[in-house]
Amino acid sequence: MSDYSLDSISPVWSRSATVIADHGEGIYLVDVNGRRYIDFTSGIGVANTGHAHPHVVQAVQAQAAKILHAQANIVLHEPMLQLTAELGRVVPSSLDTFFFSNSGAEAVEAAVKLARMATGRSNVVVFQGSFHGRTHATMAMTTAKTIYRAGYQPLVPGIFVAPFPYAYAYGWDEATAVNFCIKELKRLLKMQTAPAETAAVVIEPVLGEGGYVPAPNSFMRQLRALCDEHGILLVADEVQTGFGRTGKWLAVEHSGVTPDILIMAKGIASGMPLSGIAASRELMAKWTPGSHGGTYGGNAVACAAAVATIQVLRQEKLIKNAQQMGDVLITGLRKLQEEHPDIGDVRGLGLMVAAEFTTPDGEPWGERAGAVARACHARGLMLLTCGTYGHVIRWIPPLIVTQAQVQEALGIFGEALQASTKITAEGG
Repeated sequence: MSDYSLDSISPVWSRSATVIADHGEGIYLVDVNGRRYIDFTSGIGVANTGHAHPHVVQAVQAQAAKILHAQANIVLHEPMLQLTAELGRVVPSSLDTFFFSNSGAEAVEAAVKLARMATGRSNVVVFQGSFHGRTHATMAMTTAKTIYRAGYQPLVPGIFVAPFPYAYAYGWDEATAVNFCIKELKRLLKMQTAPAETAAVVIEPVLGEGGYVPAPNSFMRQLRALCDEHGILLVADEVQTGFGRTGKWLAVEHSGVTPDILIMAKGIASGMPLSGIAASRELMAKWTPGSHGGTYGGNAVACAAAVATIQVLRQEKLIKNAQQMGDVLITGLRKLQEEHPDIGDVRGLGLMVAAEFTTPDGEPWGERAGAVARACHARGLMLLTCGTYGHVIRWIPPLIVTQAQVQEALGIFGEALQASTKITAEGG
């Protein structure tokens, strides 16, 4: 008989289901009762190398036996130095200097602080549907859902919101959406925040909580040009898109755009708490020493896990696998879409894939998406919803997933679509 109670866990943590995990193995999670689930959530895009990858586990164990904590203001440690070398082979070559934190929100905060100090400007532009964190400043930057902001306002000032080129939501083709959003961003810089007071534009190359919507390559390129024109720093929030998730090391590679500041977290260390930002040495030199920091940032064990993670992604060719398995997944979802027109859109890059549900009259259908996700869970497939109305099912498999495993998951999803049609119709 266990001596713990779920009542001891704060209810502020919302849960898609109550699973008490015992262990993970590859793409699977096994609960304390021995039930095995296909985990296509990856801990919200964290377990890119799968659960308990042997090389990552060995690196964590070896480092833990040497030193657990070496505070960066006092001593450096080899795993951090090794990590900067590994990252230097991954990120654009101009982004040659790194700062490490613990969480995605902390890294976003660091990026904004660097941008403000380096430019001497105060304001930041973000996009509709964005998710950048739950700390006080990042809440102000997050517009995916009101739940992340409600009850905490007024929030940090100086944050301005521009439309994101979400073509399907607008009912437009991609070119029309891009042209509209660039025009509106230029209008924003004329009406609300002048370029001379705008430090940074922060963008997720693929909206995360906002619905797994890739920013068109043409939009990213025009955004880069607009920032260059006005001396505004372009910040890419790759917390969820990074480290192979989209079929490239980083999502910005799809457009060929190099940001001024790159934000990393989630998949960087296979589950150990680590995040970071990368920028040029010239830009980092404008950050006053001592004006930012953190006790645990760049933890030795987490850095060792990150080094091992990057090695696994490279050696096992998982980035190529993400692209190939993403094609298999999208093809399978579009075939199911032919049978289930309530799947209004299927989209994605690599293994960051969305199935968006809409009602017959084209409105977001959160109830349907939720019912399908629950039906999948009952059949042993873990999926998450996202989108402002909870109407998008997001697919985030570990990058080690095989074609047979993708097909198995698609089979379960097809069964869930059929079963939840009746549930939804009956209001269940």
